[in-house]
Amino acid sequence: MTADPALQLDLPFGSFPGLIAAWGEYRGDAPALYDGAVTLSWREMADRVERIAARLQADGLQRGQAVAILGTTTVNYALIYLAAIRAGGCAAPLTTSASPEQLAGMAKDSGAIHLFIDRAKLTELGDFKLPIENQIVLDEDLEGFMAPAGTKAAPFDPEDADPLNIIYSSGTTGIPKGIVHSHGMRWRQMTFRASLNYGADSRTLTSTPLYSNTTMAVFLPTMYSGGYVSLMGKFDTEKWLERAQAERITHTMLVPVQYRRLMQFERFDDYDLASMKMKYCTSAPFPADLKGEVLRRMPGGLIEIYGMTEGGVACIFPVHEHPDKLHTVGKPAPGHFLKVLDENLKEVPPGTPGELVGKSPTMMLGYKNQPEKTREGYWIDPEDGSVWQRMGDVGRVDADGFVELVGRTKDVIISGGFNIFPIDLESELAKDERVVEAAVVGVQSEKWGETPVGFVVLRPGVGEESLEDIRIVANSRLGKTQRVAELYAIAEMPRSHIGKLLKTDLRELVPAKPR
Repeated sequence: MTADPALQLDLPFGSFPGLIAAWGEYRGDAPALYDGAVTLSWREMADRVERIAARLQADGLQRGQAVAILGTTTVNYALIYLAAIRAGGCAAPLTTSASPEQLAGMAKDSGAIHLFIDRAKLTELGDFKLPIENQIVLDEDLEGFMAPAGTKAAPFDPEDADPLNIIYSSGTTGIPKGIVHSHGMRWRQMTFRASLNYGADSRTLTSTPLYSNTTMAVFLPTMYSGGYVSLMGKFDTEKWLERAQAERITHTMLVPVQYRRLMQFERFDDYDLASMKMKYCTSAPFPADLKGEVLRRMPGGLIEIYGMTEGGVACIFPVHEHPDKLHTVGKPAPGHFLKVLDENLKEVPPGTPGELVGKSPTMMLGYKNQPEKTREGYWIDPEDGSVWQRMGDVGRVDADGFVELVGRTKDVIISGGFNIFPIDLESELAKDERVVEAAVVGVQSEKWGETPVGFVVLRPGVGEESLEDIRIVANSRLGKTQRVAELYAIAEMPRSHIGKLLKTDLRELVPAKPR
């Protein structure tokens, strides 16, 4: 009898391609992938991964070379991702929300000789041609592209430093940076998560794109644990609930704005989610009140993951175990280390806010083709020369070792010589029962250098005439140097494709006037 592939997950390093093949044989006709239209069993999926990988190799794909993917998340998209890795290449999913110029920059940067693109994206781009000659229409040409049935790709035995994927950063105005993850990093990351909550009986529902590292946090451990992944091309509150109930989903990853929409859906409690074992959240700040509501109303545990796509420190917060720490992101994961630095890059005492830096076994190889940018993101410990990733966040560590985020380093407001952390102001605004969500940005002020300006999403039935009272009430609970100077209502907060709040867009909404 074939050995259980799960035993491989106990090894310090192993083969992702080997796992897919082993699970294909071991799980056979058990479902592996579903996207609302197409279902593949483990045997079918493993066969297609081999055939696509064989064709990539026949086309001249080199070890570590990127395979670019662009389109909506589907079963075919997932197959290309896994086949690129099986062939010895590197999966390079491109961000669908990027401009044509950004897409061209990413495609060129990746070094790919294959681009798998769906018809909808091709139509959207029109006459704009991306600089990769070999373009395969993902939802039309894949069957004809694959090697004949039964074909096996040439063996590929990965080494720790072989690139596995490139994740292109979001929220930038220029060409996004390509964050390169190695087989070693992903193995350590994936097997740690797999050992916690995943197994062959896992049924995971994803509703964020496969080009996002957010999705990889649950897609990879489910796949390599022999489970089942249900893919949604686009999040829809009612359809998510229907699929979670009908497919008896056990695991999911949602960003905070998706949890908020679920909690606001008037018929949420009509759905049976009793099969849910573990829910995850990452990518954006997860408000304490929302964590509490999710804990009360959704079955299963809740784990918040804090970290960067680049690596550094990851905090794994089992929220259900610490209901008194909802304002934090938990503690560093085992083997992960965190320091808090002042403006002179010196460590600060516990409880003092400062810049977060971290190191761990899950660090990126670097930014693709940008060694200088890679070095800029590091802090070198003068004590021992060790390399730490600058996390881009300001935070503090409490007496119990829990990490509380205060804000992004680039979002700290310096007003009259005082540092103001937007999260402190946002928390007070959000306490008001008339407010659904709040955000604060710094804008230029002739008098103070910068001054805090707030935006709120008001609850239904609350008018803008309430804004001044909301501002006054919040300011009454803040220090004299922290006051919100102006407050505006907004229908919906601007967010990226994975729910990150876009404060640059908010600043553009601030009315121009002398301050």
